[in-house]
Amino acid sequence: MGIAVLTMKASVIEMFLVLLVTGIHSNKEMTKKIKRPKNTVPQINCDIKAGKIINPEFIVKCPPGCQDPKYHVYGTGVYASYSSVCSAAVHSGVLDNSGGDILVRKVAGQSGYRGSYSNGVQSLSLPRWRESFIVSGETTKAYENPSVPGASAQPVTMMQALAAEAMHTALPKPTPFVAAATSSPRPQPGGHRSQERDLWSTTTYTSNRSSPSAKPGTQRQDFSRAAVQKPAETDVSLGFVPKEELSTQSLEPVSRGDPNCKVDLSFLIDGSSSIGKRRFRIQKQFLTDVAEALDIGPAGPLMGVVQYGDNPATHFNLKTHMNSRDLKTAIEKINQRGGLSNVGRAISFVTKNFFSKASGNRGGAPNVVVVMVDGWPTDKVEETSRLARESGINVFFVTIEGAVENEEQYVMEPNFANKAVCRTNGFYSFSVQSWFGLHKTVQPLVKRVCDTDRLACSKTCLNSADIGFVIDGSSSVGTGNFRTVLQFVANISKEFEISDTDTRIGAVQYTYEQRLEFGFDKYNTKPDVINAIKRVGYWSGGTSTGAAIQYALEQLFKKSKPNKRKLMILITDGRSYDDVRIPAMAAHHKGVITYAIGVAWAAQDELEIIATYPARDHSFFVDEFDNLYKSVPRIIQNICTEFNSQPRN
Repeated sequence: MGIAVLTMKASVIEMFLVLLVTGIHSNKEMTKKIKRPKNTVPQINCDIKAGKIINPEFIVKCPPGCQDPKYHVYGTGVYASYSSVCSAAVHSGVLDNSGGDILVRKVAGQSGYRGSYSNGVQSLSLPRWRESFIVSGETTKAYENPSVPGASAQPVTMMQALAAEAMHTALPKPTPFVAAATSSPRPQPGGHRSQERDLWSTTTYTSNRSSPSAKPGTQRQDFSRAAVQKPAETDVSLGFVPKEELSTQSLEPVSRGDPNCKVDLSFLIDGSSSIGKRRFRIQKQFLTDVAEALDIGPAGPLMGVVQYGDNPATHFNLKTHMNSRDLKTAIEKINQRGGLSNVGRAISFVTKNFFSKASGNRGGAPNVVVVMVDGWPTDKVEETSRLARESGINVFFVTIEGAVENEEQYVMEPNFANKAVCRTNGFYSFSVQSWFGLHKTVQPLVKRVCDTDRLACSKTCLNSADIGFVIDGSSSVGTGNFRTVLQFVANISKEFEISDTDTRIGAVQYTYEQRLEFGFDKYNTKPDVINAIKRVGYWSGGTSTGAAIQYALEQLFKKSKPNKRKLMILITDGRSYDDVRIPAMAAHHKGVITYAIGVAWAAQDELEIIATYPARDHSFFVDEFDNLYKSVPRIIQNICTEFNSQPRN
């Protein structure tokens, strides 16, 4: 009986060995036949961006329907990693709207991306981005025959098989990737980019976030348990990382910033009680996205944040954080202050305190403030914004969920955004219908902030002066030549940016007497100024230049704004009947920069007395009225050279 049992056990062991070895060889043969992708990711949604997948080269299966314009693409041929992967594939012609497999290769970031319309997809332009990608349909290149652990051709003994099983039983099972889920620095608002987030988060977490009755501890516990149950959703080996984890990883060395976007930027964020916690988190996410898009660094843009409620407070200034990674981390830590929505008080605070050398203001970079407003302010903003603009600050307003028709009665200052910004053509203001659509404003805002050529509120030689023309209308000039002088005045005026907050133009005509043709506050557009110059009538009479200078100081420059550069441009064709020394000295003493332009019989010594020192840069002489136009470029050049040599705010 015992022998029979032993014989049966031996037979069973022998059969087990045969099956084990046969299974291993079958596994090896199957591995040879089935080629698996080396770098593949699960089927993704159309809105997933290439930057969310960390593999440098990978294959992905795109679903149908990615031709929809709501999925944004940036570039042509080479796409910014902020683009939808699958929509870029449709744009490039690799896929049609029915979806399919594509091969994606990451490449270096570009200095600019050109938008175009192709294959039913309109791609957008982008100034620059830190990472790019290209797509192709050649998916076979990413496949190979991987090695399978345990598929050895060597004989396997029963002891080896039992030992392997024992080790498998004894060792702890690998823990699914939960670190990013449990250490996430900030939950994102429900409803904001939810399709992206579902790939590495869970529906349990999202639904708890949107439920006002959910407890924080329950949210964290449910999220962790869900992550354990579905490890594939956050498996790093598949090429995905949670958004929070990705935001702290640098794909390349810390940048010194984008030199094509060198601006000093202050964000004025709404911390009032009315905004609520959920929308405040959306606002912080918006700031984080802007910080990433800007490429912060000492050679490029610098950014600080001020929060307002009842009173404003600086969270960090321009020199606190010198790269986007550190800046985003700091933004995450901002807590809501609460209170009213005193925007005007906050703008005044920024004007007086933020853009100082001690706070990191670089002087040569344009100053920009972006004001975030939920609904409408609880105080007035027009006057404080005007003072900010006159200090050389470019004021942008982003208004979210502004007052509808039945709410307008509660708005203290109707049309407040247009009254606050530098221009009313839409360049400096954004109106966002819903907080959940705020993320769509990131790229348009970044593009405008970085377009330094259009930041007209920054002080330049062409937009920061009050220019008073003092025109000789004496009998020796004559009607025809007087028209030529007026054309000369118009030609100079055309070179400047004219508005009530930029350069302003005024004019005085003189003979023995003086007449104010129009003051600085009369016309605030370039066409109106040019037309006013053309309408000036020839007066005729003597030449009292000294009295004309004194009159211009009292009737024209006395009404100049304190922070404006005061420029007097005097045109005469002869020697003055009165003394010019004392009036000229008075002008110099009051800070009026005087340019003296003489024609024909003008006295050179008087021109040098009238002109600001050094006279060689501020006095000009032409022998004929018809040659006046030739001096316009040099006058403008000297005005700008002098301005650029002065300290900036």
